Amino acid sequence: MLIRFGFGMEYAFQAPTPMILTLKVHSSRASDLVQMDHLQTAPYAEQRAYTDLFGNPCIRVLAPAGSFTLSTDAIIRDSGQTDVVARHAVQWPVDQLPDEALVFLLASRYCDTEHLANFAWQRFGNGPTGWDRVQAVCDFVHHHIEFGYPHARATRTAWEAHNERRGVCRDYAHLAIALCRCLNIPARYCTGYLGDMGTPPPYGPMDFAAWFEVYLGDRWYTFDARNNTPRIGRILIARGRDACDVPISSTFGPNVLQRFVVRTDELADGPPWP
Repeated sequence: MLIRFGFGMEYAFQAPTPMILTLKVHSSRASDLVQMDHLQTAPYAEQRAYTDLFGNPCIRVLAPAGSFTLSTDAIIRDSGQTDVVARHAVQWPVDQLPDEALVFLLASRYCDTEHLANFAWQRFGNGPTGWDRVQAVCDFVHHHIEFGYPHARATRTAWEAHNERRGVCRDYAHLAIALCRCLNIPARYCTGYLGDMGTPPPYGPMDFAAWFEVYLGDRWYTFDARNNTPRIGRILIARGRDACDVPISSTFGPNVLQRFVVRTDELADGPPWP
């Protein structure tokens, strides 16, 4: 299947302002692009690409004073298959994990495992391990948190999401990641596009989505505590320890975000775009 995806963001800056943008499709999906996700800016701003510490493609720009628009319109080829379900995937003892997975066992800015460790072992420590343990975490988080865009707060940690019982997709991901790390399962945060393909209407407004991956068996697997069901059409942008590592934009000066639109549609069936 072909998926058309993109975004539009309009900022207002008081003065020329440096920005770091994590908005390109992840290199693991770059070969699937049919129409490249070139970043368009208006007015024109010179772009400089680099790769961050987690292997994510990033762009540096100097935004001019006044109105500044960023946008992308791209097409990607997707298998149309749902997220992999591997009930046989085992959990390894920490001493047998690969070195590169160990950083995803540690506490991070939004995944404050030190507050959740006792609860995690009391709730999940006597149950199954491996895939079924991660699914039990997702089931808990899915029912524990009430979703709502008015609940969004940029500073909310996993511990606060657990106590407040409300949030958006990043809060579901942070809490699930923190609980998995408490249980010695490496877990990393993912951000990208996730449309409504394969789900019944009505559809709400779109935003960039958050989910997470865990290391089980010999690979990383996708889990999604917010939706808690295998989905199709995920388009990965970036991975990190938590949302602090993969903000879609970092601005180094005063600004106002005036417009924000995200779109993904199956190309054959999607409505025409403006």
